[in-house]
Amino acid sequence: MHPLTLSARQTQILIVITLVAVDRFVAPLTGAAIPGLGAEGGLLLLWAIGHCDTLDGPLAGLARKALEENNLNLVLPWVRPEDDPEIRQVFDHAQAVRNLGPEARTLADPHFLETLIRVHRAGEGAAFTGLKPAGLDLGPAVPAADRALETGSPDEVIKLLLEAVSSGVNTRFQAASGRRDFDRNDVAAGRRYVEAYVPYVHYVERLWEAATGEVHGHYAEHGPHEGGHAEHEH
Repeated sequence: MHPLTLSARQTQILIVITLVAVDRFVAPLTGAAIPGLGAEGGLLLLWAIGHCDTLDGPLAGLARKALEENNLNLVLPWVRPEDDPEIRQVFDHAQAVRNLGPEARTLADPHFLETLIRVHRAGEGAAFTGLKPAGLDLGPAVPAADRALETGSPDEVIKLLLEAVSSGVNTRFQAASGRRDFDRNDVAAGRRYVEAYVPYVHYVERLWEAATGEVHGHYAEHGPHEGGHAEHEH
């Protein structure tokens, strides 16, 4: 199997990678969710802030390894620099408690995990509601994204996401196209067209803006990028 040539698909890839996060903005405007992603509704949050609050998530795994190897550097990249002192203090305390024996570890380890993940999520503007159990159904997207990193090939995740965004565009396009030819004196028919046109155009516009706008880091302030296009009002 030959690897995909991505140069001709850069815009598509950027669009689908941001698809789930963009749906947060599209849904309030249009009252509709992105079709093809209904089964993965929980991925809205997971894609925005990562699946890092589960006991089998990447951060929890690194936290356990950091405790076992006494190496805090394994997890510090996941928090903001200004949060380093708090994490160091909790880590040192956890290591001291762990030295008291196996029973003490059962108390120290969860406390460190919870603190680390809470601080990580706070740095991304997300609330911490507790550690989620292992084995949660994350849908197909997040596992595919992780597998892509493990295999070194994005082909699987690109295919998955392109199919989802293609379905979303086609569904809205067909709805608008099917109502476009109406009697201009038929106000009710005109309104039905507008009801389909607005979600279609907003959907495409939001995806394009997200794909071509500035990509912010985890800890950068999120907002409209400078020099961006004005929003298309309908």
